[in-house]
Amino acid sequence: MQTENYTITDSNLQQLLQALLSSGQKVVAPVRANNKVLFKEIKSASEVCSDHVQTTLSAKHLAFPRTEVLLQYKKTGKEVTINDFPFDAVPQTFLWGSRPCDAGGFAPLDGIFNWDSKDAIYNKRREQLTIISFSCTRHDDACFCTSMGGGPGNTAGSDMLITPAGNGTNIAEIITDKGKALFENYTSLFEEAMGADKEQYLTKIDKVFDTAEIKAKVEAFFESKVWKEQSARCMGCGACAYVCPACACFDIQDDKHGSKGSRLRCWDSCGFQLFTLHTSGHNPRETQARRWRQRVMHKFSYMPDRINVVGCSGCGRCSRACPADMNLAEHLEVIMKMEAEKI
Repeated sequence: MQTENYTITDSNLQQLLQALLSSGQKVVAPVRANNKVLFKEIKSASEVCSDHVQTTLSAKHLAFPRTEVLLQYKKTGKEVTINDFPFDAVPQTFLWGSRPCDAGGFAPLDGIFNWDSKDAIYNKRREQLTIISFSCTRHDDACFCTSMGGGPGNTAGSDMLITPAGNGTNIAEIITDKGKALFENYTSLFEEAMGADKEQYLTKIDKVFDTAEIKAKVEAFFESKVWKEQSARCMGCGACAYVCPACACFDIQDDKHGSKGSRLRCWDSCGFQLFTLHTSGHNPRETQARRWRQRVMHKFSYMPDRINVVGCSGCGRCSRACPADMNLAEHLEVIMKMEAEKI
């Protein structure tokens, strides 16, 4: 649908949030806890944190949980009873206060979980999720969304985007049918936009490189020593993958207790040494340099080829979370400046 613009006051915005909470729907929003800001289910509007640049973790767990039960089974004699995933139990969920890079991070996940076969569980969670994002009026040194095709006011992935416009007023963009349905339920809280331009209220983030240029560069330097140089500090801890909104590596495990058990899907990371370890003992990515190369190539070459989406939204979480102070944007800048004779 075509984006529709309205305005909404701070007071009415709070009324909208309170109405969602009062309706009994599940509402997830940024909450400050122990010096971190995390997406958590809230019961009161007073719990919402709004004075942050970015949450520590992404919101991907709302569609792709860290650990989820795919099915449960029980063996009685020779009979096996299987209880499939309870699709009817997936709640209608409103994600409130995400950033445009959070919302944009769902596009790579959508592509991955619908690439060669459609993941019914993931798609059910996405179907039940409505995303109300807030534009960025400030940023930090880790942010590089504009280099990934996004921006502080990017609408991609959001159902409704709110841009603070000062003086107690906000610009509300209705982007999708989900956003339209939310708007129509609370029409009285919105007013006509009267030609309001959000750009003047957004923070300014310089674009440093282009995703098409990155793709060409990383492919050209596949055998370069740069991967070993960049991975020298990497500990293979997986923190970057766990905070990333676009990483979707997972493992399937059976949690068995006697004659019954559960089949679980758990987050994993291509940065882990065991990720590609074969039963024979052979590991095609036996060094951290190869694992680092795989991470970069997957995001900026393989995913664009297979699902036409870059596996990064430029949120900067990986750089903030890395205990070894590795910075993805800085590494990409180095690669962009490399010349063929330096391989």
